[in-house]
Amino acid sequence: MFLNSFYEFSKTLEMDKIVRDIKNNYNNQNIDEILDLISYNKGVCIEVVENSNIIYNASNFNKGCLSNPLLNEKKKDFILSGKDSYSEKVINSKFDNKILIKGLKINNSYIFINMPLEILNSTTTILSSQLIIVTFIIFILSFIISYFISRKISSPIININNTAKSLSQGNYNIVFERDSDIKEITQLVDTLNYTKDELSKTDELRRELIANITHDLKTPLTMIKAYAELVKDIDTDKEKRDNNLQVIIEETDRLNNLVNDILDLSKIQSNISKLEYSNFDINKVVKTIMNRFSYLKETKNYIFKCNTISAYVNADKKKIEQVIYNLMGNAINHIGDDKTVIVNIKDKEDSYLVEIINNGKPIKEQDINLIWDKYYKTNKKYKRDYISTGIGLSIVKGILIEHKFNYGVKSSIKDGTIFYFYIPKNK
Repeated sequence: MFLNSFYEFSKTLEMDKIVRDIKNNYNNQNIDEILDLISYNKGVCIEVVENSNIIYNASNFNKGCLSNPLLNEKKKDFILSGKDSYSEKVINSKFDNKILIKGLKINNSYIFINMPLEILNSTTTILSSQLIIVTFIIFILSFIISYFISRKISSPIININNTAKSLSQGNYNIVFERDSDIKEITQLVDTLNYTKDELSKTDELRRELIANITHDLKTPLTMIKAYAELVKDIDTDKEKRDNNLQVIIEETDRLNNLVNDILDLSKIQSNISKLEYSNFDINKVVKTIMNRFSYLKETKNYIFKCNTISAYVNADKKKIEQVIYNLMGNAINHIGDDKTVIVNIKDKEDSYLVEIINNGKPIKEQDINLIWDKYYKTNKKYKRDYISTGIGLSIVKGILIEHKFNYGVKSSIKDGTIFYFYIPKNK
């Protein structure tokens, strides 16, 4: 499409160079030979006129040379104009092609150069034919190559899609195969396999959650009903009646705690709860909570050690109390043979480190990141010495994330299980 335009542009630049060469060499004694060489190499026609006489004429007798009548007319106009240079594009009526004419005056001589601006030989036809053939071949090759490339890309995607459909139906036993060497597809497969594993864990936890909540609701409800019927049947024995009523009250409290914990967790996860910051001494909070479990010293011979310092912080006091209470309750439920629970408060550079430690059975490494999930238990059959709803650690996690505090757990046979969190100092 642009061959002629590009050719014209190139020839115009070439003509400017020819003009410069003639100007630079015109006073050379071998100027005739130079003009012959330029005419031959560049395919241009050159005439030199002096005193109305042609003293030099170099012509290739090609279609780039204007017919004499037209050129004579242009020469006369330029000579009479008195200008030092002249340039014009004209149509050669003989061959119907565009010609570029350049005229320049050097001393008393007038030099006229003309050259074609269009390709008028068989080269254009040959190039066009070659272009059509090459284009057709490239089109066929492109179709074949694109077909195999698309198959290479689409085939694993189709397999992924079919496997994903099976996953959407709740089948977690499937595996997304890495049958492609395309980086993006292998990354997608790895992500989907990870997602599948996480969905499987979530589904298992969901079933456990339903089972545990059902159990935790059913047990107190059954006991409330049974003891209520006993109270109904007892008329005279006041002591039995009071004991049965106390059981009903305790089981009601247990249900109330479960419902409250579920509501607290729901609020935390829904970002509904608002933090109410205040300045307080976390050391006093720890000691107050430890006193709540003092009954276990008398009934179970538990030992509570408190290695704390005065530590003023700025946080939501009620929620931090809940964190420490839940962590201590968890430590009691998994207490070791030494029946000891230790609470440490350590002074760090910009924060205080709070640790709750017991020497119970260590948590397996694969369970470390799972214990914060609702109703997840590393030991399904442990005995609770403290009434727990099973979602205490989930609430701890939610509160600490809400405060943007760093937290974690370390567990080993040597050091026991250490739940910890950092709380910034009050500045």
